[in-house]
Amino acid sequence: QVRLVESGGGLVETGGSLRVSCVASGNILRIDAMRWYRQAPGQQRELVVEITSGHSTNYATSVKGRFTASRDNAKNTVYLQMNSLKPEDTAVYYCNADAIAAKLNRRTYWGQGIQVTVSA
Repeated sequence: QVRLVESGGGLVETGGSLRVSCVASGNILRIDAMRWYRQAPGQQRELVVEITSGHSTNYATSVKGRFTASRDNAKNTVYLQMNSLKPEDTAVYYCNADAIAAKLNRRTYWGQGIQVTVSA
């Protein structure tokens, strides 16, 4: 299996910055796309950004120009640098990856989520 663990997050003021990280571990043969989702209370989970296996990056309109995602394949890690944070960015942020573990078919894995809170 593949395990995804997020770290970082916390409480920041409007206009502040925060970086969250996600590390994949386990019997990993290959990781394809990696993604960040977020979910605010009473809202549907939404895709924030996707980094494809070819390292192209696609951002949600709401975060474009403020958030930057990067991927380090050697460390099996994806990062999300969040700048110019707004209260509407407050949500639980989830790491997501399409991966193949040893002797298993490809599947989508989810991290446990990490809270990001932006105060006014």
